Amino acid sequence: MKLAIAVMKHLARTFVILLLVIAGSTFLVRSAPGYFTDAREMDARYAAAARADLSEEAAREGSLLHLLASEIRGWTRGDAGLSRQYGVPVLDLLEPRLLVTGDLLLRALLLSWVLAVSVALLSSTGRHPSLLWQAPATLLMAIPTAAMATLCLLAGHGGPVLVMALLLAPRDFKFLHRTLRKAWLDSHVLEARARGIGARRLLWAHVLPSIAPQIAALASLSIVTALSALVPVEVIFNVQGLGQLAWNAALNRDLPVLLAVTMIMALAVAFSGMNPDGPDRPGEWNGV
Repeated sequence: MKLAIAVMKHLARTFVILLLVIAGSTFLVRSAPGYFTDAREMDARYAAAARADLSEEAAREGSLLHLLASEIRGWTRGDAGLSRQYGVPVLDLLEPRLLVTGDLLLRALLLSWVLAVSVALLSSTGRHPSLLWQAPATLLMAIPTAAMATLCLLAGHGGPVLVMALLLAPRDFKFLHRTLRKAWLDSHVLEARARGIGARRLLWAHVLPSIAPQIAALASLSIVTALSALVPVEVIFNVQGLGQLAWNAALNRDLPVLLAVTMIMALAVAFSGMNPDGPDRPGEWNGV
């Protein structure tokens, strides 16, 4: 019974989040400066036709509430509306790109966790913290995602998976390092080590089970951080995924597409079980 109530609460919260995403995104896009503008207005040959098209579009969309109702109707029909830029149902644009983005996220998350866990296990077993492990992670955290992607592109080495992994790994490592060091210094672990129990057995039987909740919270934050890096990475590396689609939609005022991508991101955040305060306390995991 408690599980059913918890599931219902989670679904209700997700539904409210989606409603807020639809209303907020529609308001922000519709109220943005230059919403009813077109690059063709800069060319005298097409300016008159462009202004006529924009006037017709403004009359067709009407008020903000009318535009919001139109977007909701698109979702109730099952096609998420019609793309303003491409003139096709939004779902037709989302399906192939969703697979591309999912593959990119999965490979980047796996690589980042392999790197973070491996280095954290090596660094946390020492008696004293070492700058040898902390300095590279701090340096990588200071480099913006777009700058890292541009450097890889100019150097001709690396790709979107590597860039996203290097974005996630140092953030995951810092938290894992602190958590593992604390677990290794627990009294029962120290006592077991004094009795001669091997480090591998202690790791699997005592250390990892004790930090499982923190690892689960960190995993959800890794997903959120990866989603936030999708747009710059996919645009710079020309990856035909959701991030690039959202970027093009923003440039072309394609509200149905932009709204659909935003809702997918909101659902991913909601179902990842994100905790806004971080794994332990507010501000501890502040690398995003």
